[in-house]
Amino acid sequence: MTTPRRDTYTPETLLSVAVRVFNERGYDGTSMEHLSRAAGISKSSIYHHVSGKEELLRRAVSRALDGLFAILDEEHARAGRPADRLEHVVRRMVEVLIAELPYVTLLLRVRGNTETERWALERRRDFDHRVAELLKAAAADGDVRGDVEVRLATRLVFGMINSIVEWYRPDVRGASDREVAEAVVRLVFSGLRHG
Repeated sequence: MTTPRRDTYTPETLLSVAVRVFNERGYDGTSMEHLSRAAGISKSSIYHHVSGKEELLRRAVSRALDGLFAILDEEHARAGRPADRLEHVVRRMVEVLIAELPYVTLLLRVRGNTETERWALERRRDFDHRVAELLKAAAADGDVRGDVEVRLATRLVFGMINSIVEWYRPDVRGASDREVAEAVVRLVFSGLRHG
């Protein structure tokens, strides 16, 4: 893989390199030296763009989290029956995960060892809670099963979606982004909706 020339580096391209290295080595296992070598620029050039690797982590997980939270502001996530809104959110979660695959992968791997990681985990919990509330409302309406505890159902849905980061590769011919999203929606809602 060819690294960009020094004069073409931007904060965005640096972030992309950092996310790749964080995903390969783990955040804790990545030093500024690793980032410098991967980017093909000096450490001082990196510091020209960011204060350090923690800022790169925060920018990366913010990108993933902002994409997920933006789903909840979409019209189809705010209006209509809770079950329909939930279906929209699940579909869009898969689409955002695939569109922002390296960033969401990194988000799913943070463990709370730094202030940024703890912040990211708290935001993830907030997002999970908001989706669980939607599932609870759909169950209260009688549109989805009420015989499966909401927290368990939410965890199973998130588990299915989040596992995509482990096997989905956009450069490998297979199911399209849309096909993956539709398959997840069909599987989730064939189990959740009353038959």
